[in-house]
Amino acid sequence: MGNQDNSPQINDLIFKELIKRGYSLEGNTRVWNIADSKLWYLRPDQAQAFLDLESSKVYQEEIIQKEINLISKNIDEIFGRFGEEPLNVIDLGCGDGKKAVLFIEKFKGKRIRYCPVDISSYMVNKAIDKISRLSNVEEVVEFQWNISDFENLENITFLLRQGEYSKNLILLLGNTLGNFEINELLYEIRSSMKEGDFLLIGNGLNNEDQESILSSYRDPAQDNFLEKIPRQLGLDKDEVEYNVRFKNSRVEAFYTIKKDKVIEFQRKKVTFNKGDQIIVAVSYKYNESEFVSFLNLYFDEVTARVSDDKSYALALCKK
Repeated sequence: MGNQDNSPQINDLIFKELIKRGYSLEGNTRVWNIADSKLWYLRPDQAQAFLDLESSKVYQEEIIQKEINLISKNIDEIFGRFGEEPLNVIDLGCGDGKKAVLFIEKFKGKRIRYCPVDISSYMVNKAIDKISRLSNVEEVVEFQWNISDFENLENITFLLRQGEYSKNLILLLGNTLGNFEINELLYEIRSSMKEGDFLLIGNGLNNEDQESILSSYRDPAQDNFLEKIPRQLGLDKDEVEYNVRFKNSRVEAFYTIKKDKVIEFQRKKVTFNKGDQIIVAVSYKYNESEFVSFLNLYFDEVTARVSDDKSYALALCKK
């Protein structure tokens, strides 16, 4: 295969990440791990593929509906914690805003300022448009930090506290926490909060029914979303095969190389062998006890509610 510098398929950031991380050996299998949610939304078509995934039947049943049910069942208890003062609602990993809509629509008579945060400008723009249509939101914040990873969260929360909106509620809904190493992200979020701020988390749990968990990740909509990663490494769809497994307390989504292939890009060369695996996504799964224990390490008050089948949790955390 010739030099691919002008190929629209190969993404510089994804290719560099592959080169930087290299591969590990598991037996005779080479495993390239480039699981990083920052790589999932580099292009608008990737962001849209995730929105398509969110709309799929499986995703709706396994995540969206369970989260909605928990919010609806516990909404009075949640709102009773916030008091009467105006509230910044900071939506981490906002997507197109639909998760926040479900929550914000239930606010009655409270002054709300909404700030979406996402690595994807495509997502942020959709969230801004969606939330701007709600009658009970006084302001939707648009500034340079909207399009950001979570490492900039401290800057965002500091800016939002200016003026009368001094209290922050951070939303981390839709199983977003599971895409990160839990200690790193919780530390990052806690550092951005001041005393009296809240964090609301919606996240999947390991209820020991691993086959049921894996079946949801085998949904073709997941493949449609994630296959854009190997495609941006110069691999065609028919050169890889999608699969998932449960390993190291997490779901791993990966692609197996079906035939040898050499990729050349920007004067660098990568040789993929048949049978190589490229891990493109991980989702950490903790049982209820483990999940609550992690939260208690970082927050002074934790109230957790769990779905009937023990597969999803909603947790309100106060610093």
